[in-house]
Amino acid sequence: MGRSRVGLTTKIHALVDADGRPVKLELTAGQAADAPMAEKLPSDLQHGTTILADKAYDTDAIRNFAMQRKCWANIPAKANRKQTFSFSRWVYRQRNLVERFFNRIKQMRGLATRYDRRADNYLVELKLAATRIWIASANGGPLPSATSLRSRKFAK
Repeated sequence: MGRSRVGLTTKIHALVDADGRPVKLELTAGQAADAPMAEKLPSDLQHGTTILADKAYDTDAIRNFAMQRKCWANIPAKANRKQTFSFSRWVYRQRNLVERFFNRIKQMRGLATRYDRRADNYLVELKLAATRIWIASANGGPLPSATSLRSRKFAK
């Protein structure tokens, strides 16, 4: 966990599949850079996979990682990048699946307000929420929300 003026902060890094379900979750300190976390991407990416990420992940190491695995890194270039790469705005719109995953996580009060003081406890709670999202998507039902968490918590 990282320290800021208001207390301890943590960033969530999520790898999400094409259906918006979390595949891998990692935590870092709030002031840590985003790009080093991309090295922890799974090495079993299939050929032809498209990697969608925001500008914080625009590094040569990530682009080389994608090229070695014959994947396409559709990442917008930072303002200070001199070299240009192919980038499709239309494909980049699919990154909203990641944002929608974070929205689902924020609907769960314990995760949004970060009641857990320790990072490992917070990661466990995050992975439990991710498991609920996977189960709900497999059953074809609605994704879990804060109301479904409350109703199950107080049901006898």
